[in-house]
Amino acid sequence: MICSNFSVPTFHTTPLSFSSPPPPLSSSHNHSAAPTTATMYSYFQTQMPTFTPSSLFATYASISAMVMLLRSVLNDIIPHPARAYIFSFFSSLFRFRTSKLTLVIEETNGTGIGRNHYYDAAELYLATKVTTPSTDRLKISKSSKDKTPTVRFEQGEQIDDFYEGVHLRWRFGCLESGKSRPRGFEEDPDSGGPVSVFKTRFFELSFDKEFRNMVMNSYLPYVEAKYKTIKEEERDLKLYTLGHRSSYGNVYWDATNLDHPSTFDTLAMNPDRKEVIKKDLNRFIRRREFYRRVGRAWKRGYLLFGPPGTGKSSLVAAMANHLRFDIYDLQLTNLTRDSELRRVLVSIPNRSILVIEDIDCTVEIKDRRNSSNHSSCSSPNGSNHHSKIPEPQLSLSGLLNFIDGLWSSCGDERLIVFTTNHKDKLDPALLRPGRMDMHIEMSYLTAQAFRILASNYLDIKGGYHQLFDQIEKLIETIHVTPAQVAEELMRSEDVNEALEGVLKLLTSKEEENKEVVVKDEGLDANLVDVNESTNN
Repeated sequence: MICSNFSVPTFHTTPLSFSSPPPPLSSSHNHSAAPTTATMYSYFQTQMPTFTPSSLFATYASISAMVMLLRSVLNDIIPHPARAYIFSFFSSLFRFRTSKLTLVIEETNGTGIGRNHYYDAAELYLATKVTTPSTDRLKISKSSKDKTPTVRFEQGEQIDDFYEGVHLRWRFGCLESGKSRPRGFEEDPDSGGPVSVFKTRFFELSFDKEFRNMVMNSYLPYVEAKYKTIKEEERDLKLYTLGHRSSYGNVYWDATNLDHPSTFDTLAMNPDRKEVIKKDLNRFIRRREFYRRVGRAWKRGYLLFGPPGTGKSSLVAAMANHLRFDIYDLQLTNLTRDSELRRVLVSIPNRSILVIEDIDCTVEIKDRRNSSNHSSCSSPNGSNHHSKIPEPQLSLSGLLNFIDGLWSSCGDERLIVFTTNHKDKLDPALLRPGRMDMHIEMSYLTAQAFRILASNYLDIKGGYHQLFDQIEKLIETIHVTPAQVAEELMRSEDVNEALEGVLKLLTSKEEENKEVVVKDEGLDANLVDVNESTNN
C-alpha cells in the first residue's frame, strides 16, 4: 500500500524566459543584415537556464525517489514469473547474436564416469592436421619404442579444417580446479587421502549455424571413421596402468607402448592347447550378434593359473598381439571401494583386455561364505551397541558384479583375464562359467614346449639335436618352468654349450629331488620308531 502522506518532491530549476524575441533570420523579403554567428551564440548563452549544484542534487534525489517508488509498485502488482518473462524478453532484444555455433566435446561423458568417444576420435584425427597455419604450439613426445611421435595440443591452440567446402575451426582447452599440493595432489575432504587436481580437457568445434545438420550427420561420422582407420592401421598397441583420479571421481589411465614380442608361435606351450585358445579367441570376436541374441554381454573371462614362471604374462601378451587389443593392467590395491571399481570398468574402452594379475594376493577379499563373521564389530566385552560402522571397502560381491553383473554390460568386445599362482585360494563363485569362462593351466615345461623354446632361442635347423632325447626324458620326471630353461638357453649362443647347460640344470634338480625323497623317508622311519617305543 502507498502511504497517503507521501509528497512528490518538486523540481527546482530556473524558469526559461526570454527578455526579447530572438533576432529575425534573413529571408528573401528582408534584405537587412543577418545576425552573425557570434550574435546568435551570445543570445542563447544569456537565455539558457542556469543549474546550481543544489538544484542538480535535488533533481537526482527526486528521480531516484520516483524510480524506487515505481519499482516498489511493480513488485507489489506484477508477480515474479511475469517480471522474469518481461526482463527475459527485453534481454533477448539487446542480446548479441552470432552466426557461429560451437560444440564443446569434453574428455569424459556427461556422467563423468566414462570417456567421450567423440573426444578420442577428435584427438587422433586432429593429430593428422597439425600442419595447418593456425597451429602455433604443440606438445610432441617419443619414447625409444615408439615408431612415430605422439602429438598433443597446447592450451588454446586452434586447428582449421575443411569438409565439403565448409570451414570448421577446432580449439583445444584445459581447465583446472582445486589448489595444488606437493606433486600436484590435494587432500580429499572425505577420506583425508591425497587426490589429484581435477582437470577438464575439451575440444571446441565452431562453424556457421547453417551447416549444423551437415556437421552432425556427416562430418562427425567422418571423423569417427578416420579415427577407426588410423587406430587399426597405424597405432601401436598400448599398455595402460591406472593413473590419477580427480576429486570428482574421473579415472585417467597412463599409457605406454606395448612392444611385447610374444606370439602364439613363440609361446612355450603344447601346440594343441595353443590352437584351442586361438580358436576360442577367434570365435569370440566374430560372435557379436550371437551374444546379443542370447542376451549376454559381449565379454569373455580367462583364468590363467599355475606356478610362477610358467608364461602367464607371455600368454596375455600373445592374446593382445593376436587380437590387436590394448591391455589395461589393473592393480586392485589401488582401489578401496566398489564404487571406484565400477568407475574403472566404464572407463575402459571396447576392444581391450583387462588384466588383474595375482588376484589371490593383490587384495584381501573376504569370502562371502564367511561374511557372517564380519557382519558386526563387537567390543572386547562382547557388546556391540557402540560398534563403529565399517568403512566402505572393496568386496567380493563388488568384484563379482564387476565381471558378471549389470556393470559388466557397459562395454563390448572385452576380455577379462585373472592370473593366480594358487587357484585353490579363490572363492568358487569367482570361477564359475560366465565369470571365468575358460580356465587355462600354465603347467611346468613339457617336451613339446621345450622344442619350441630351443627352436626360438637357438634357431636349431631341423628342430632336432642329439641332446634332445636326454633332456626330454628328464623333463618328463622333473618340474621345471619355461622361465628357468629359457634362462639357461640365453647363457650361450653356441647350441651345444646352451643345451649342455640345460642338461646340467635338469640333472641338478633330479639330484635335489632324490635328496628330498631320502629325507622324507628318514622322517617317516623316525616317526614309526617313536610310535613303536610309545606303544611298548
